[in-house]
Amino acid sequence: MTAQHSSKSSLAALTLAAVGIVYGDIGTSPLYTLKTIFDPEHGLALNTPNLLGIISLIFWGLTMIVSLKYVSLVLRADNRGEGGIMALMALALNSVNKISKWHFPLMMLGVFGATMFYGDSVITPAISVLGAIEGLEVAAPGMAQYVVPLTIIVLVSLYAVQRHGTAGIGRWFGPIMVVWFAALAVMGLVNIVEAPQVLAALNPLLALRFMLENRFIAFIALGAVVLALTGAEALYADMGHFGKRPIRFAWFLITFPALALNYLGQGALLMNHPEAISNPFFQQLGAWSVYPLVVLSTMAAVIASQATISGTFSMTKQAIALGLLPRMRVLHTSESEIGQIYIPAVNWLQLIVVLIAVVGFGSSDKLAGAYGIAVTATMLATTVLTFFVIRYRWNLPLWLCFGATGFFIVIDILLFSASTLKFFHGGWFPILLGAVLFTVMMTWKRGRALVFENLQKHAIPLEEFLQSLFVAPPTRVPGTAIFLRGESDGVPHALLHNLSHNKVLHERVVFFTVHILEEPYVAENEQVRITELGHNCYQLNVHYGFKDEPDIPKVLALCAQHELPFEMMETSFFIARQTVISTPGAGMAPWREHLFVAMSRNARGAADYYQIPTNRVIELGTQVEI
Repeated sequence: MTAQHSSKSSLAALTLAAVGIVYGDIGTSPLYTLKTIFDPEHGLALNTPNLLGIISLIFWGLTMIVSLKYVSLVLRADNRGEGGIMALMALALNSVNKISKWHFPLMMLGVFGATMFYGDSVITPAISVLGAIEGLEVAAPGMAQYVVPLTIIVLVSLYAVQRHGTAGIGRWFGPIMVVWFAALAVMGLVNIVEAPQVLAALNPLLALRFMLENRFIAFIALGAVVLALTGAEALYADMGHFGKRPIRFAWFLITFPALALNYLGQGALLMNHPEAISNPFFQQLGAWSVYPLVVLSTMAAVIASQATISGTFSMTKQAIALGLLPRMRVLHTSESEIGQIYIPAVNWLQLIVVLIAVVGFGSSDKLAGAYGIAVTATMLATTVLTFFVIRYRWNLPLWLCFGATGFFIVIDILLFSASTLKFFHGGWFPILLGAVLFTVMMTWKRGRALVFENLQKHAIPLEEFLQSLFVAPPTRVPGTAIFLRGESDGVPHALLHNLSHNKVLHERVVFFTVHILEEPYVAENEQVRITELGHNCYQLNVHYGFKDEPDIPKVLALCAQHELPFEMMETSFFIARQTVISTPGAGMAPWREHLFVAMSRNARGAADYYQIPTNRVIELGTQVEI
């Protein structure tokens, strides 16, 4: 009975936390969605049939895209409990052979989806905080000039505290967002009572009629309806932190009812007071409520922004492990939560781009055009990758796979197409951002492949080298030497340099190779594999998942269970530091080679990344041409 009670209380705690972190983004969408849809630029008249059609589209969009697609289908496609576009890409790549014609296109699609997620994570803080602070314009029109400066202050403060982690304030996220969703529901109910005829929007035929009667204008409006669905990808990405059940409970018990009631309520308000379209969210309860709502919505916007910032750190760490980005400095901000990390380079780069978006666009209305493309592109990539997982990993019948994902692919293409109409009204921004990141990721991956090919060309097979070496063995000196070695490298350059210059070999030699698998975690008892090579030489293979934390001292401690104990004070680590040189001819375009060389020079050192004690490291330089 006690265990059951404990299980229920932990489920309740996780559900509360999920409300705070997972649904912050979609929870702040009511701030700007209806205002943007009926923007005069779109040419959609504000009348009762159109209003009911739009509310119906939003309600059924939330039902089909979030409830059915993400909460019911995509959450099942977990990679050992982990979600998100990177985890899904790894799962899809595992589902097909490396020699399959689908392998490279799926990787490209996954990288594209990831870069669009980065675009989303830049626009979310900008649009959420701007949308919240724009409430001041409703209270006092003279305050309009202070919206952008106040937004900048809030955002700079938010990014500045990232290095301290969210452990201290994170526990308040859930309760604050519950208050936020309660406020959304109450405001919605108050206005529905005033105009109950808005409940007709629950009929999906009204959405269909609206699309058929308005055609092109309705198609344009669809690009803004997407704003009500932003954040759906976040609930999948955060699956590893909370689990499926808390995310589902939080959606069906709290988030979905509150959002549905608020959109219906805003529709009811606009039926009775069309003039409130200037900012319907802040006019739901009258003038007395504006300042309290600005405070509450700013807190909700900050929490929504925090969720996407944390998601960016997590995504970057996965991209580094999968070989799509150079190694960067990753700091842990919590002793108990391994997922809470801080990447300084990403934090400050993201802040700069967010501030450019805030100053460049200046309002949530103008940013809305940029938002749709980023969100719908990621959604489309997720659906296509899900098809490959359920077809080739779960081996479900083809008709069922097409039935399960085909319907959503049609909807995603429709939403993405509608969003592309906003290309010249801000949509270019996430596309440009995504194109830059895509180029960086693919350049890094291709550059690493070229380095690997070059090393392979000059590689000396290890087993044969050791046989010839011990025909006339060098002098052995006390201690253990660990040489870091690539997955398919021959003899490490560091060993050749050491023999050439020092003419000695340690009494025990270990060749250390790290393998990153296309799955999130590898159990500790499966991480270490040791092969004896003779003459007191060993090959130590370590297997990590792309979300595991590389920690060589911890791995060496595990080796004692395999009868290969290490004494750290008697162990030296030899690492070859590669200096990459761009050469004309084969390889990549010169500008890509120079970009790769610059990234390579600024990448974090292997010793630092793998947490090797610095006083035990000997680095030897080697040049590699690409």
